[in-house]
Amino acid sequence: MPETSPARRRLFDLALWALLCVPVLLRSDPADGGSWFQVAAGVTVLGGCVAVGRRWPLLPLALVVAASLHASLELLTPAYVLGLVAFGYLAGRRQDQTRGALWLFGAVAAAGLALTRLTGTSLGPWFTQLLVLALAVVAPWLVGRYVRQYDRLVRSGWELADRMEREQAAVADRERLRERSRIAGDMHDSLGHDLALIAVRAGVLEVDPGLGPEQQRAAGDLRRAAAEATERLRDVIGVLREEGAGAPTTPPDETVGALVDRARESGLAVALTGAELPEPPGMAGRALHRVVQEGLTNAARHAPGAPVAVELRQDAARVTVRVVNGPPDGPPDAPPPGSSGSGLVGLDERVRLAGGRLTHGPAPDGGFALTAVLPRRAPAAPPAAPTSARELDRARRRVRKDLLRAIWIPLALLAALTVLTAGVAVWSQTRSYMEPDNRERLLVGQEYGEMVDDLPERPLQHLPPGLPPEPAGMDECRYYRATVFADVPVYRLCFAAGRLASVDDLR
Repeated sequence: MPETSPARRRLFDLALWALLCVPVLLRSDPADGGSWFQVAAGVTVLGGCVAVGRRWPLLPLALVVAASLHASLELLTPAYVLGLVAFGYLAGRRQDQTRGALWLFGAVAAAGLALTRLTGTSLGPWFTQLLVLALAVVAPWLVGRYVRQYDRLVRSGWELADRMEREQAAVADRERLRERSRIAGDMHDSLGHDLALIAVRAGVLEVDPGLGPEQQRAAGDLRRAAAEATERLRDVIGVLREEGAGAPTTPPDETVGALVDRARESGLAVALTGAELPEPPGMAGRALHRVVQEGLTNAARHAPGAPVAVELRQDAARVTVRVVNGPPDGPPDAPPPGSSGSGLVGLDERVRLAGGRLTHGPAPDGGFALTAVLPRRAPAAPPAAPTSARELDRARRRVRKDLLRAIWIPLALLAALTVLTAGVAVWSQTRSYMEPDNRERLLVGQEYGEMVDDLPERPLQHLPPGLPPEPAGMDECRYYRATVFADVPVYRLCFAAGRLASVDDLR
């Protein structure tokens, strides 16, 4: 239940106690409020029920049911029927579990049946008790359960809304960090490639015979410094990227042909085939550009002077790019420890995000080959249903189910009681029904012991109105049904001095 202030709770309890005491103070029924002692006892019991109702919701209901049973086996007492409805509703409203309430309802029905049998009365009061129990206790309890579930749904909706706002703020923060990571990745890809081309140009100057030894040594130092700067840039950008972040997926501004031309102008011996075909758009185009860029960068860094071949093949569904460099002319510069292969790992992630696959390894002539197969359109990831939406849908279904229970359970109980009452009524009527053949065997003057086998189990308890008066001088007259379902006709058997004195068919 929603939290309220202690003052409001106390005010509500006092108002409830005053309302429930009104029927008791009216003393409308001598059986349950006829004396001032009973009124004082009822007011005290109701006050105690209100006082403990928040901590033990079922205890007030049990006490009011006991007070009603003490006054009437049928539970229908003017003094406490309002208490039954109120505490039944509050029990369903305040209690989370249902098992205790179901046990209480079953115990009340069993106690009513036991008291009916002990007092020797008919089953009619017990059926009335079950009906009152279903309508005055169980039905309000189910309504209280529904209101509790509805309040829980509303509270869950507000909690989910608050959580979604916090999640949206967190998502915005993550997107800002991820965008910075993408920018850092693009900086590494672009600057690393440019530094590799600078290293290529410095390598050309290092072996230029037109330069003196000092200029060649300075060019060699420039080449090595560019390679070391590339590795340091990789390490710095790797720190800036958040753990598990995906590769950048923004489309390139430079075509593969322009990339190859820029590398060729820097002194790299590279040949391109298939450039006349249009490049795929979106993520696939970005991945294609990065595969060629990574292949040229690796060739310039680890196989200086070796020829490089870039081949593009496309069809309606996919595009294949292959970058192959020959063996280096001299010993390549060894990469710093721990950085070898990290560019290929990121490249493999980018190709995978675009829906393709990447392979790499030694070429047949001793060089290195890098191959990627990419779809012309990257597959769209199916959107996942938000967790909050699923939770809200489950809460709605739960409340809907409780509402249906609150409707059909009382109706089912009422229908079951109706069928049971009708069945017991028919059974009771058959116990006082006399077969026509048995009626024909009855003779005036017979002793009761001679005809007891032909008589039904019990005579009629309630006589139909309009019957003629009994004959004078009879010790006893008994009435039996001539039909099962109709009140008339009936057979009247009158006895005098232990013998059958008269047999009449009354209509």
